[in-house]
Amino acid sequence: MAHALPLSPAARLRRLPPALAVVAVVALLALPVAPGGEGGAHPADAVSALVVLYGVLRLVRDRRRPLTRRAAVVLGLPVLGLAVAAAGAASPGAGLEGLGRYLQVFVLVPAAVLLLLRDRDDARLLAWSMVMLAVWQGAVGVHQYVTATGASYQGETIRAVGTFGAQDVMGMATVVSLGLVCALGLALGRTPVRHRLLAAGCAFALLLPLAVSFSRGAWIATAVTCAAQLLLAGPRRALAVGAAVLAAGVVLVGGLGVGSAMLQERVGSITQVTDAPDQSVTDRYTMWAAAAGMWRERPVTGVGLKGFPEHRDSHASLALSSGSETDGAGAGYQRQPLLSPHNMYLLVLAEQGLLGLLALAGSWLALLVLGLRRLRAARRAGSGGQDCGLAACGLLLWQLTDFAYADIGGPSTVLTAVCFGLAAWWALGPATDGRAAAAR
Repeated sequence: MAHALPLSPAARLRRLPPALAVVAVVALLALPVAPGGEGGAHPADAVSALVVLYGVLRLVRDRRRPLTRRAAVVLGLPVLGLAVAAAGAASPGAGLEGLGRYLQVFVLVPAAVLLLLRDRDDARLLAWSMVMLAVWQGAVGVHQYVTATGASYQGETIRAVGTFGAQDVMGMATVVSLGLVCALGLALGRTPVRHRLLAAGCAFALLLPLAVSFSRGAWIATAVTCAAQLLLAGPRRALAVGAAVLAAGVVLVGGLGVGSAMLQERVGSITQVTDAPDQSVTDRYTMWAAAAGMWRERPVTGVGLKGFPEHRDSHASLALSSGSETDGAGAGYQRQPLLSPHNMYLLVLAEQGLLGLLALAGSWLALLVLGLRRLRAARRAGSGGQDCGLAACGLLLWQLTDFAYADIGGPSTVLTAVCFGLAAWWALGPATDGRAAAAR
């Protein structure tokens, strides 16, 4: 009787799912950022470049067409505006730096994720990795809140920032929000009950760290996205889960008193724009006005990549403060300059003009429309994979909503690239079922 020969290490390595390379990028975001560190690339950024290279090598080895024509057009659309804006930058170095960052986040890494995800199982693996990252960062953030070792907020070091530190107060909020969106999408699918219960439990647990992140933009984007996911999954589920979330909010804030006074004040400040807004709101609206002024000056091509800081003072009013203050979470007091308008759409409009905004936003809108169309078809057919579609469309919708209050920057930006990649896989992949994956 013949016995099968044991596989060599190289053969075992080849049998691993290619999606593990993308999961490695997500896992590296669990590493702590050096206290007080400014700028510089995170290890996850370096590995994302290797993921792109890995995707290219697999294409060469397998000798297959890299992307469909539709995928090439949708993902390549932003390149036109980026190239023009890079040529109009104040210096060649700034233009190349900005071009590389935009290509990484919106073109290269999403294309690599699209190529490396083979089927629904790979997509679920990636979604679960984002949930686990969110659970880890959320646990660190809740510990910071409970022990008063987080970033400074209203004179107390209670703001949950996870391992990202006080210099990136949005990092943990972004990771937790995206993990919650993935968990809700997985919970609303047609996978085994135990998987759905685990996903629902993770989504419920992530509400607490999201609350104590005190991030208004993340709250708004998460609420909008989760409501959309529930409606896409069906009205009955939306009512049931909505009632459960409401009950959870009552227990967390009302029953347990989780920062109720500060949370109420933070929620109330969302609509407090003209009636004595705090300085952060004033700074944000002042920078928005400055970005709009730059666009009016150069409406077609903008002021060039990385040009907002250079042109900010000539367009901003005296209401703009000299910078934001950060403290706590293992770092001392620092004052950070305000170098972006904290609105992705206005940043693109200011630096790339109408040409760049139409190219980038057109690519994002195409991904959203195609993804929703495929999700609707999957729901009508009653086929599997709805959990993947809900997670992918949810991640994209979260990003597009959050871009009204934030822009790219910081270690968590690489996770934005992964989200666009998962959305591209769902919207632009040749098929999302197992039979097509086997044929490939």
